[in-house]
Amino acid sequence: MTVVSESVSSAVSSCAQAAYRAAPALAAAPDETIDGALSAMAGHLRASAEDLLAANEADVQAAVADGMSAGLLDRLRLSPERLDTMASALELLASTPHPQKSTFVRDLPDGLKLYERRRPVGVIGANYEARPNVTVDVASQLVKSRNAGVLRTGGAALGSATALVRSVIAPALEDVSLDPAAIQLVPTPDRAAASALVAQPAHIPLVILRGSGDTTRTLGQEAARHGVRTLAHADGGGVLYVDVDADQDVALDLVKNSVDRLGVCNRLNLLLIHSNVYEAVLPRVEKLLAGLDIAVSLPPHSHPIGYEWALDSDREATVTVLPVSSAREAAEVADRETSGLAACIATTSRETAELFMDAYTGTGVFWNATTRLLDGFKLLAVPETGINIDKVPGPRGPVTYPDLCLRQYAVLPA
Repeated sequence: MTVVSESVSSAVSSCAQAAYRAAPALAAAPDETIDGALSAMAGHLRASAEDLLAANEADVQAAVADGMSAGLLDRLRLSPERLDTMASALELLASTPHPQKSTFVRDLPDGLKLYERRRPVGVIGANYEARPNVTVDVASQLVKSRNAGVLRTGGAALGSATALVRSVIAPALEDVSLDPAAIQLVPTPDRAAASALVAQPAHIPLVILRGSGDTTRTLGQEAARHGVRTLAHADGGGVLYVDVDADQDVALDLVKNSVDRLGVCNRLNLLLIHSNVYEAVLPRVEKLLAGLDIAVSLPPHSHPIGYEWALDSDREATVTVLPVSSAREAAEVADRETSGLAACIATTSRETAELFMDAYTGTGVFWNATTRLLDGFKLLAVPETGINIDKVPGPRGPVTYPDLCLRQYAVLPA
């Protein structure tokens, strides 16, 4: 169990209480107010671009001095193009319809009617990696779902996140007469703040957990001890299976398109190749990846088959390769050896593709399409708070604003 100092505990508790006080007004806000806040965020983001980039550059320079890897630096760095993408996502989210608050289910005896109602959670916490864009992604999803929030980011991105909350999120809420305290940012870089965040059941009943697998799993265990529920995005790693009936040019394009960014969860991590075409495909894969400065890990492996290279700052530019005898075996390996985030089959055979998709039980399955598409914005046209891979009822896959609610049954007279 992590030891949390009094100062860190007090800082997180203050954030939790402030968000808790602001939550009721946010929950009651009309649709046009919520969407107005999101549109205002986009406007403030564009207007504050110079200041935001300056704050981010300070974070980047400090991270470089600390020896941060290239993949992690890529996630940390903002650019004018990334800011524009963030603003466009906010505008799109503002224009996205709100789910119905109440839906008729059926008639009950004695003239009664049953409705299913959607209610905000109240305050949702979020602990996430040093990625400034996630601050906006999560905050916007919380506002859209009418939940207040307490955000805690990796210390390397705290300067950028502070600038985003101060210059974008808070003034946008004020613009539509909502309490800016509804979205709180934990002000300390101390890692123990993550443990404090999952120990506030009275004020933060649900926490979104993102980041490295071991850290996130440990936080999930701590949360359970305190009676706090979590939506965890702990592990990733995309799988690509090249079938005996694959168009090899298509398969190579999938490999290339799946490693365009190495520090993300849905990149190609494990490449499975049918044994009948292994000797023909492998040299082409090696040549392609070598040209991208990416190494391959070949059998016999000195590491677990599903080892997630994106979390290895020293060897993140690596893809594991393994021969398999069939699509069914490929699906079994993907299920058994990886997190179950996403898997793709490259094949021209519909029968084989359907066999693979039926056999694979993970969160996302793709046919001749890159696992990089397993992303809230790319799949659902809205930002995500994370990708939930738990095998329990509830939101699974990219978690977006419609998922951040509680179901309530209401029985009313006719």
